Amino acid sequence: MLSRRLILLLQIVINAFICQAARVVLDWDIGYIQVNRDGYNNRRAIGVNGELPIPPVYVDHGDTLIINVHNSLSAPTSIHAHGIFHNGTGYHDGAAMVTQCGIPPGESYSYTIEARQVGTYWIHGHSRHQNSDGLRVPFIIREKFHQPIVDYDDEVLLYLEDWYPTESSEKMKEITEPNDNQVPPPTYPFGLINGYNGNNSEPIRFTPGKRYRMRIVSMATTEWFKVQFPGHQVEVIEADGINCVPRLVDGFDMGPGQRYSAIVTALETDAYNMPYNVTLYADFVPRINGLNPRYYQGLIEYKEGAPAKKLPLTDDKQINWANDIEMQPYDKQPALPIDRQIELTSITIDTVDKRSLRMLNKYPYTEPPVPSLFTAMTMGELALDRDVYGPQAEALILRHQEVIEVKVNNPSGLVHSFHLHGHTFQIVEYGPVDRELISIPAGLNLTTAEVPVAPIRQFHGAPMRRDTLVTPVFQYVKFRIRADNPGVWLFHCHMDTHFAAGLAVTFIEAPDVLQQRQKLPQDLQQMCLRQGIKASGNAVGNAGYDFTGLPPVPQMKKISDTSSFGNATPPSTN
Repeated sequence: MLSRRLILLLQIVINAFICQAARVVLDWDIGYIQVNRDGYNNRRAIGVNGELPIPPVYVDHGDTLIINVHNSLSAPTSIHAHGIFHNGTGYHDGAAMVTQCGIPPGESYSYTIEARQVGTYWIHGHSRHQNSDGLRVPFIIREKFHQPIVDYDDEVLLYLEDWYPTESSEKMKEITEPNDNQVPPPTYPFGLINGYNGNNSEPIRFTPGKRYRMRIVSMATTEWFKVQFPGHQVEVIEADGINCVPRLVDGFDMGPGQRYSAIVTALETDAYNMPYNVTLYADFVPRINGLNPRYYQGLIEYKEGAPAKKLPLTDDKQINWANDIEMQPYDKQPALPIDRQIELTSITIDTVDKRSLRMLNKYPYTEPPVPSLFTAMTMGELALDRDVYGPQAEALILRHQEVIEVKVNNPSGLVHSFHLHGHTFQIVEYGPVDRELISIPAGLNLTTAEVPVAPIRQFHGAPMRRDTLVTPVFQYVKFRIRADNPGVWLFHCHMDTHFAAGLAVTFIEAPDVLQQRQKLPQDLQQMCLRQGIKASGNAVGNAGYDFTGLPPVPQMKKISDTSSFGNATPPSTN
C-alpha cells in the first residue's frame, strides 16, 4: 500500500506535468490551391489555409494538440496522425470509413491528439488519397521532461515527398475502374525536399564541431528515398518515434511513411561546404535515365561562398544502410511471448470486370458502408465475429492483451511498405517466402528456380519497434504486437495505388473491452448521419447478420502478379 508521503509526491509530479502541458490549437481550412512545386508542372493541389507546403507542426511531450478542420474541398476529407497510438481516443485516428466518415464539403470537425509519445511523426490526409495531392506535413513531438538519449546542439528537419504531375483522383481511376486487367503504365514523380524541388532546396547550415539531430521523414506516396550525408559521422537514434541504441550508419533507405532521426556530427572546419545526397527511386518500374532514379543534391553550408567539396560516389552495395533488424530499442524491451500467429500474403488478382486488384487475405479491402469502429462499438457480443464487418473489411479479431505474431509474405518482385495504425510492432525476422508462393511479375525475365533465396535474418538482443515496415521482394517479415489498445486499426500498404487496389486488412482489437471503455462522440455520429451514412449496426448498418445492401465482392478471374518491370533488372534481395 502506498504511503501518504509517496502519494503526495506522485500528486506533485502529476500536477507539475499538467501545469507545464500546453493546449496547442491549429485552425486548418483544407482547400484547393494552384502550385508549381517541382519547377515544371502547374497543377491543382490541396493545401491548408492557402499554403503548400503546410508548415510543420511542433508540440512538446504532454501537450494537447487540437486541429480544427474546415473542409473547403468538393469531396470529403479526414486527417491521420501517422504513428500516434490514440489510446482511448481511437475515434480521432482519422482513417475514413474505418474510424469515422469523411468530413463533408463545407463542414468542420475537430481532432484531439494527446502528445503522450515523443519523436518524429507526420499528419496526412486519409480520405481519397488526398495526401498524394499535398495534404501531408511533418509532426514533431519534442522531449520535455527527460534528457535526450544523446546530446546534440540543434536539430534539422528534412522531409521528402514524391510529387506527380497529375492529381491522385486521375491515378486512382486507373486502379478502381476496368482496365483489361492491366497495371497502369508507370509514371515518374519528382522528388521534393522540404516542400520544393530537391535541386532547389535551401542549404542546411552547420557550425563546425557541433552535433545535429537530423529528423528525416518520408512522406512519399509510392516511391522510395535514399538519404546520405557523405563525409560526416552519422548515428541513427530513432525509427518511427522509437529511440534506439545509437548505431553508426552510412545512410537511410526509406519506404513511404518511414522516419528516422540521426546525429550528424559537423566537420571541424568551415573551409568548404559539403553535399548531401537524396535519391528518389522505384525498383518496380523501368529504369530510365533522368526519370528513375532521380538524383538530388543538397548543400550542408558551413560558410556562405565556400567551395563545395566533391566526393566520389559509393556503390550502393557498399553502403551500410540503417537496418531495423540490426537495431535495438533504447529501452531494450524483450521480445514478446507469442500467443497466436496470423499469416498474410500479398497477392494480385485479376477480376471478371477487368480490374487488377490486390489483397492480403481473402478479398481486396474496400471501405465498408459503415465505419468499422461504429460496428465494433454498437454490435454488442456480435462485434467479436469478423463476419459482421463485411467480407471486404478483412477484419481480424484480436483478444485483449494477447500477443500476435504476424507473418507478412511478399511472394512477388514488388516491394511494399506497410503501416499499422494504433501500434508499434516488434520486428523479429526476415526470410525467404515459400517457393510455392512465388509469383513472377510479367516482363521480368526470371524463373522461380532463379529467384534468389534471401537469408533468414533475426533480431539480436531486443527487437526494434516501429510502425511502418518494408517487405522486400520474395521475402516475408514477422512482427509481434500486444493487443493492449482496444480499437479498430488499419494495416495497409502505404503505397497509395496499392492501398486503393485493396492491399489492407483491419485489426478489430478487443471490441468487448472497447465497448466498456469508450463512447463514440455524438458529433462524429451526426457527421455520418448528415451524409446518409448509418452510424450503428453491421457493415451496412443493419442488425445482426442482415447484409441487405452489401456491395458484392469482386469476382476473381485468376491470381497473378501483373506488375510490369519493362526493362528493369531483377530486384536485389539485399
